[in-house]
Amino acid sequence: MQNTLKTMTAEADALKAQGRLNDAIAVHHRIVAAFPENAIAAHNLAATLGDAGFHGESAEQARNALRLGSKAAETHLVLARALMNNAELDAALEVYDTTCSINPQMVNAQYERCQLIWMMTNDRSAALDPLEREIKSAPGAKGLLFVRARVLQYTGDMDRACDQMEALVAGAPRDVGLLCQAAHLLNLGGRTDPALAAASAALNLAPDYFPALDAWASVCLAAGDPDNAQDAVYRLLSMAPENQQAINLQAMVWRMRGDKRFEALYDYNAFVLPQRIEAPEGWADRDAYLADLSAELKTAHPYRTHPFGQSVRLGSQRSDILSVGTPAIQAFRGALGPLVDAYIERLGDGDDPVRRRRSANWRIHGIWSVHLTPGGYHTDHVHPSGWLSSAFYVELPEAVRAGGKEGWIRFGHAGIPARPAQEAQHWVQPEPGTLVLFPSYMWHGTVPFGGDQPRLTIAMDFVPD
Repeated sequence: MQNTLKTMTAEADALKAQGRLNDAIAVHHRIVAAFPENAIAAHNLAATLGDAGFHGESAEQARNALRLGSKAAETHLVLARALMNNAELDAALEVYDTTCSINPQMVNAQYERCQLIWMMTNDRSAALDPLEREIKSAPGAKGLLFVRARVLQYTGDMDRACDQMEALVAGAPRDVGLLCQAAHLLNLGGRTDPALAAASAALNLAPDYFPALDAWASVCLAAGDPDNAQDAVYRLLSMAPENQQAINLQAMVWRMRGDKRFEALYDYNAFVLPQRIEAPEGWADRDAYLADLSAELKTAHPYRTHPFGQSVRLGSQRSDILSVGTPAIQAFRGALGPLVDAYIERLGDGDDPVRRRRSANWRIHGIWSVHLTPGGYHTDHVHPSGWLSSAFYVELPEAVRAGGKEGWIRFGHAGIPARPAQEAQHWVQPEPGTLVLFPSYMWHGTVPFGGDQPRLTIAMDFVPD
């Protein structure tokens, strides 16, 4: 029996590693049916359900694992994540507290608890309070100090975040992962020389480590050194030719050098396409559908401010939006399909990073909704694990149509420092009901907007299936 359990679990793990989450879930269901009193089996099912966006079922199975005797912090963490993604925020916070009490050194739990408090309150001090108590109990805990740096960064105190990260690196000069993280954060904070030192140290310790090469290339661009950046980019692309971050770093090097190959990668006419969605079955017209979709999305946004590590500023983000079971949200997937198909058909064949992956079969690789308040924007970013990315406009403020480019999506403005700076080259004016598709490697962000009305969108990544 034990061999059967191991074999079935290995099969589920292999499917999950391939991104075949529904197939992995089916195997985990068979394991739970065969071993109904096994807490680990229930935990594994709960975790995979959560990864696939089935948050209600994930919470049910996590509670089942706890009932069967699991006392692991990891099981409580799965439950906390499921509750949070189900918008049961107070319950999620209570379970995060339990998780952190079981294992105060669990960095993911501490980070996610700070993030949840921040999103619920928009209060940096409130978000940091429980973490600071843990740090007082274990003042030398590197993982907790790292979480503090990240919380400071994502709540807008970049100077203190950089100070914390520099102190951490000084105390752990051979921690390659920390050096890579420090290089990126210090680079964003404008501390180019310390960032170069951290990236160089990481690369010397681990010359074939993808994050070290990524950090070194990024900081070289900030220092105005495309030659050393190019050497690192060649190696990144040899390791992961479809990684969108690596492709974009190559584009930045070519742009800095005036290489015409940049224009082929950033061919806005070929690759940036706005299209209007048709009303799904059951709605009289597009406006009626958008009105219902807007109402459902607003109800689905429970937070006061943005999550950590994402591009949103002055707004909230709801992940796994298709897990919300309301009619208009559920109809969106079907209405979206013809526009993605049309974009892929329009691409044609080619050997560039977009066309070489062209396939009539595709799947959504992440879908979320963003509710920006006046003054809000998206920082410029790329989607490293995507292929095609998108923005769908549900509701827009008058400021977007009032002249200028407030609230428009822009392309080509580098989200990391570069010398000389790489400014935006292309803009698209949003319209309600419009889906804008573009390659995931393109820098894209949103111009801040004023007024007193919100901006409501859905965003997705797609990959070949």
